[in-house]
Amino acid sequence: MSRLYELLPAVHRSKDEELGFPLRELLGVVEEQARLIGADLDQLYDNWFIETCQDWIAPYIGDLVGYRPLEGPGEEGPPGLISALAPRRDIANTIANRRRKGSLALLEQLALDVAAWPARAVEFYRLLGQTQPVRLYSTDAGMNAVRRRRGRLPDLRHGDALDRLSGGRTLHAGLSGPFDELSHTVEVSRASSRRRQGRTNIPNVGVFLWRLRPYSVTDAPANCEERKSATYTFSILGNEIPLMTRPVMKPSTVETARPCEQVSLHIAAEDNVPTYIRRRAFEERTADYYGEGKSLCIWRGDEEEPVPLSAIVPANLSGGGYRPKPGQVAVDPELGRFVFGGRPPDSGVWVTYHHGFSADIGGGEYHRGLDDGDAEIYSVGGDGGRRRIMDAVAQWYREREDKPHAIIEICDNGAYQEQIALDVRAGEKLVLRAAEGKRPVLRLLDWYSNRPDALRISGPECPPDDVDCCSKPEVVLDGLVITGRSVCVSGWLGRVKIRHCTLVPGWSLDQQCEPAFEEEPSLELVDTTACTQIEHSILGTIRVNQNEVSTEPVQVFLSDSVLDATDTHLDALTAPQDCHAHAVFSAARSTVVGRVRTRQIGLVDNSILLGEVCVARRMDGCVRFSWVEPGSRTPRRHECRPESTEDGEVGRLRPRFTSLRYGQPGYAQLALDCSEEVRRGADDGSEMGAFHDLFQPQREDNLRARTDEFTPAGCDAGLFFVS
Repeated sequence: MSRLYELLPAVHRSKDEELGFPLRELLGVVEEQARLIGADLDQLYDNWFIETCQDWIAPYIGDLVGYRPLEGPGEEGPPGLISALAPRRDIANTIANRRRKGSLALLEQLALDVAAWPARAVEFYRLLGQTQPVRLYSTDAGMNAVRRRRGRLPDLRHGDALDRLSGGRTLHAGLSGPFDELSHTVEVSRASSRRRQGRTNIPNVGVFLWRLRPYSVTDAPANCEERKSATYTFSILGNEIPLMTRPVMKPSTVETARPCEQVSLHIAAEDNVPTYIRRRAFEERTADYYGEGKSLCIWRGDEEEPVPLSAIVPANLSGGGYRPKPGQVAVDPELGRFVFGGRPPDSGVWVTYHHGFSADIGGGEYHRGLDDGDAEIYSVGGDGGRRRIMDAVAQWYREREDKPHAIIEICDNGAYQEQIALDVRAGEKLVLRAAEGKRPVLRLLDWYSNRPDALRISGPECPPDDVDCCSKPEVVLDGLVITGRSVCVSGWLGRVKIRHCTLVPGWSLDQQCEPAFEEEPSLELVDTTACTQIEHSILGTIRVNQNEVSTEPVQVFLSDSVLDATDTHLDALTAPQDCHAHAVFSAARSTVVGRVRTRQIGLVDNSILLGEVCVARRMDGCVRFSWVEPGSRTPRRHECRPESTEDGEVGRLRPRFTSLRYGQPGYAQLALDCSEEVRRGADDGSEMGAFHDLFQPQREDNLRARTDEFTPAGCDAGLFFVS
C-alpha cells in the first residue's frame, strides 16, 4: 500500500475499495514518480560537493577553483578514466596545495592524490659529493655548519646504507634510489627528461613511485616442503615470493636551519611505502616488521599467541643449509621462507604476510562486492561453519527442492583438500565463493590413479522435456584460488561464471614460480552448453571438447583477466589433438599468453594476444585496439598493432612485461620500457591488456602536469618508478 493512499481519510479508502481500488492504483503511480523526483533532488544536492558528487561532475567543480584536468572523453568516458583525469582528492586539496607550493612533502601528497601511488620525494642536491667545513660555527642562521643530512662516503661498518643504494629491484645498481644517503657525482641530465633521466644534480628533484600494491594474506596455512619438514614457504603454493611492507602512514620529523627547531612533515620512510622487505632492514628493525597487525607473523599450530619476537632470527636461506637453534625460527623475507629450529609443530603452521601485485585480479582479500539476493547461504570454515565444502553441498542437495538458489561461502583462508563435484539441475543456481575479505585455497589432489581428479561442474546430460531454455542451471565460482588440477564443466548448463579467481596456470608451481605441468589445462569444457564468463581472473589453458556436428559452438567471454598458457608457443585456447576449439571467443581488456585456436572470434578489444591466433571462420567478428601476433589469421582488424610485419617494427612494438611467471610480483605488468603504442594503444588512450582499467598512462600524465605546477622554483622534478 502506497504512503499517499494511507494518508487519505478512511471514508475515501472504503469507497475506493467498493470501486475496485482505482484511486490506490493512481496514487501508486504518482508516488513512484514523486520518489524519482526526490531521488533526483537528493543527487542534485550531493553534486554540490566534491566528496559526494558524481564522477562526471568532478571536473566542473574543479573548474570553479581553477583546476585544469587533462583532456579526456568528457561525460561519455568510463568512470575510472574520469577519476584518473580529475581525481576527487586532488580537486578537494587544490587551494590548500597552492598554499604549500614549493614544499617537498607536497610532491608526495600529490602523487597519492593524483595517481594513488605512494611516493617518496628526494632532493638530489643533498646527495652531491662536496667538501664541507671542518669547523662548526654556532650561528643563528646555521651558516658554515656541517650538513649531517648531506650525502657521505660509504662507511663499511654501516652496511644498511650500501644495501639501500639501489632502493628497489627495478633500479640499476649504482644509481641513487629512494632511500639512498651516500654521496654521488653530478649528473647533468634533467630529471624530467624522457630519454635519459638524470638524478644527482643541483636542480633535480626525484619523485619515486610504487605502482605495486601490498596484498595481505591473513591467518593462512604455510606450505611445508616435503623433503625438508622444518622448512616452510609463506605462499601455500610453495613458490618463493618476496614479502612486502605493510605501509604505516605517519609523519616524520625534519630538521630546519635552526638546530633546535624541528618541523613535522610527512617525508616517507621505508616503512611508509610498499617496499620489499630487505634482509638487513629486517635484521636491524625486526620489531617494525614482525608481529600481529604488522607486515608478517607466524603461528605454531593451535597456539593463540604468535611465535614471540625474541625467537625470530633474520637469515639468508638461499643456500638452504642454515639451521636455527631449537625454539628459534629463521626468516628470510626476500625469499618468503622460514625454518624452524628442531622439530616443527605437528598441528600445522599459520602465517600472515603481504605480497605485491598490480590490481584486484585473481583470488585475494580485497573487496569484491557480493550480492546474496534471495539465496540460502551455507557456511564453510570459520566459527560455526562446516569443516568440508562437500558437507555444505550435501546439505543443499537435501534441501534443493525448496531452495533452488544456494551459496556455499567459505569463511576463512584455509586450504581445502577434498574432491569437489557440483551437480545442478534445471532452474537452479549454485555459487561457490569466498567470504568478503577471505582468500581460501582449493587443493585438488590426485585421489584416484585411474581418472583425473578435477573440480567437476555438471548439469543434466540433456534438457528435461518439460523445461524451457530459460531454466538452464548456473554455477558461479567467486574469490577462490584453485591449484593441483583443473576445473571441468560438462552437461546442459546456462552459464558458468568465474570471477576474481585464480586457476593456477600449469596446476602448481615450483620454488622459482615455474609451472609443474605447463601443457595441462586449467579449464575444460566437455560436451556442455554453458556460456563461460571469466572476469578479473587468472587462469591457464582452456580446452574445449565438443561435438562439432551436433552442437553449437560454446561462448567464452574473457574480461579484465589473464589467460596464461605459460609460454607463447603453447595453446591458450584449443581442442584436443591441436584442433580448433568449437567455441566463439571474445575478450575485453585481457592479456592472453599462448596460441589461440578457435572456430570464431566475437569481439576482442583493448587486449594483448601474445601468441599466434588462428581462427577458422573469419567472416564474423572483429579485433580492435589490440596487439596481435604477426602471422595470425583473424577477422577484420581495426587500429591493431603491429600494422607492419617488418622485423624491426615488430621487435620495437612487441609488448614487454616485468614478468610472465605467475607468482612473481610483477606478473603480467607492462615493463617500463614497453613501447608507447602498447602502453597507450587502447581506444581511450590507456594500456592494452589486463590492467587497462588502472589507467596508468593518464595518471602518469596527470601527475607530471601537477608536479610541474607545484615544483619549487628553479627545480626540475622527474618521476622514477620503483615497482
